[in-house]
Amino acid sequence: MKQAIFPKIVMALFILGSVIETVGQNNPNNKRTSYSGETFSMENEYIKLNFYKRVLGWGWGEVLTPSGKMMAVLEHLGEIKLQDQDIPVRFVAETYSKKKTENGEEVVFDVASVVVREVLEGTSFENWMAYPYTEPAITGTVTFTVDNDSRFVKLKYRLKSTGNYNAQYIRGPWLKIGETSFETQKTDALLPGVDWAIEKEWTSGTDFFKDPWAMRFVPHPNKVSVPVMAISHNGTGVGLSWNPKQTASRWFNYRAHGPQPVFASPNFIDRKNNHLMGLMVPDASIEGHENEVVAEIPLELKIDQTINFDAELWLSDGNSVAVLTDWVKQHGLPEPSEPRWPHKETLDRIAAAYNTNFWHEGKGFGLIQRPEKSIKPNVPDFLLRYIKENKRSKTARELQTKIDWSLSQMSNGSKTQNELIREGNKLLAEQKSDGSFVFNPDVIDKDDFKVATTFIEPMGLRGETALDITIRPATRLLEIGIETKDQRFLDAAQKAFDFCMDYQRPEAGDFWETPLHAANLLAAGHAAVGNYLAYKEFKDEKYRKKAIYWMRTLLAFTHLWEPDNLSMMYYTKPVLSSSDWYFANWVRDHVQWEVLAVFADVAQNNLKWDEIDPDIDWLRYQEGITNAAIRWMAAQTIDRNWLPHNLPETQDRYHRGEYDYAFPDTHNSVSGNYGGMMIMPSSIAENIYYLLDRKAGKK
Repeated sequence: MKQAIFPKIVMALFILGSVIETVGQNNPNNKRTSYSGETFSMENEYIKLNFYKRVLGWGWGEVLTPSGKMMAVLEHLGEIKLQDQDIPVRFVAETYSKKKTENGEEVVFDVASVVVREVLEGTSFENWMAYPYTEPAITGTVTFTVDNDSRFVKLKYRLKSTGNYNAQYIRGPWLKIGETSFETQKTDALLPGVDWAIEKEWTSGTDFFKDPWAMRFVPHPNKVSVPVMAISHNGTGVGLSWNPKQTASRWFNYRAHGPQPVFASPNFIDRKNNHLMGLMVPDASIEGHENEVVAEIPLELKIDQTINFDAELWLSDGNSVAVLTDWVKQHGLPEPSEPRWPHKETLDRIAAAYNTNFWHEGKGFGLIQRPEKSIKPNVPDFLLRYIKENKRSKTARELQTKIDWSLSQMSNGSKTQNELIREGNKLLAEQKSDGSFVFNPDVIDKDDFKVATTFIEPMGLRGETALDITIRPATRLLEIGIETKDQRFLDAAQKAFDFCMDYQRPEAGDFWETPLHAANLLAAGHAAVGNYLAYKEFKDEKYRKKAIYWMRTLLAFTHLWEPDNLSMMYYTKPVLSSSDWYFANWVRDHVQWEVLAVFADVAQNNLKWDEIDPDIDWLRYQEGITNAAIRWMAAQTIDRNWLPHNLPETQDRYHRGEYDYAFPDTHNSVSGNYGGMMIMPSSIAENIYYLLDRKAGKK
């Protein structure tokens, strides 16, 4: 591009009006860009893409539903911001090639970054602005593939640096959701493991975090549990996914950069009336460089250095959970990691721990942490089965003696009919006329709410309700009604379940220390099991569908990928919030006991979730979370990478092996270290037994 192009620009603008009239229904919805009057489309039964030519070349597009609803603007085919050049430049293509494939069609754009010097040549700016670069900094191809029978459009960026540059960013797919249509309205916005905002909430908002933790629009890649971004509006969701293990760029022995997600709803980054999701380099591989859309430390490009992005773009029917579910259906759940020990050996190790370091003569089973009242003569159900199946072992015989003593110290755990009715009547007295139950911070044993209110603000208001605040008593009323055959309790339970029917985000499962309305895994599990039990009792299909929906929301909290240097497959986030605003960051940290509790509940109720929802391999999921938890278990032969937070005196006990085969409360997704309280492994054993039984039943 040696000759001045300004006269071409003038001529293109002069004839723009008359050319636009010739393209009819493909006129762009987006008016805030240059358009030369040329356009073409790619489409199938799921999605339509319109591409448009700028004055300088092909350079942007629009995403529509097959019926014509405008969903998003693809703002460009790539963009680079060089450190010493104040104007970011986009990639344009003078030509493209379009061809039929075996399954659909493919378009390849031959792109190059705009040369500012050439654009200014022949204009009034030429005499007082001098940009040094005389050729495009980036060249390459951008490919879109649409298959006839797939909702997933494949995007492939294959770019190359033409010289040595310092780039503050290189952007790949860059979508403005809702631009020129529904703007900032949304049903919900989801970045799994990081952010889940509904309706008027902002992502990176301070509803569930306070700054600086609230800012999550360019998160450390390890914090993203599933490589999917989703925005939905009135029954249609837009999804963008990527390969988080792809080397987006690297030169020689420098560090590799992966594709970095950028997510803002509404688009507070550009301060525009739309939603933003995109991919870029460099990545935020250090927490201190999160939330930099313009990197403070640039990416050092060398001549012929490659920059690659592989992504998928699609539309789904439903909200962001439907978008995520479609991705899982397309790609399947990952293979679970191998457990540290085989399942039966793990049961032996857990049983041996209950017989030794977990046993305290004259007190019962437990761990000496704080308070010691956690040591009680409680007998986990799995131990009864273990003893029955291993009668001849020394461990089983010794455990039997301990269990006999423990049972002698306990009253009969089952309630009488009158006790159940009294419990049910108490719940009826607490239930509101609309079927809901309300939040009462006075009943929480922990003082988190008092501390949070004193320092900042309440994490929930007295008298509010949320999903788990109503679902838990609803499920208990259902159980009492079934056992007592008292219709009052069954009617009240059904009214409570019906009240929760319109909820879309699981909330309030960790109400004792986190913001009441934050997206929560435990609430999702309670709602899934509760609604399915309601379906079994009331025979109404709406409860089955809602149960399936709630269980699918667990996917938003579950790591379905892991980096090469850190084991995280099937690790789960408990809640997308902080504790007490500043005391624990659950977007950074995994917790495994909650998801284990959910599937222990599934097992206790004799449910087969893979048969309830056959589109998702839930048995594989359960094996994944269980094998992950086995990896968490402490053992003297394993690296000692656990530290308590507020219990420094327990460190010596840990090193003496007193906590062996327990597992820690938290895992840091960035550092890979474990911390918090130690937790007894009965839920791991319960899930192992369920998996063994199911696998035996399949043979």
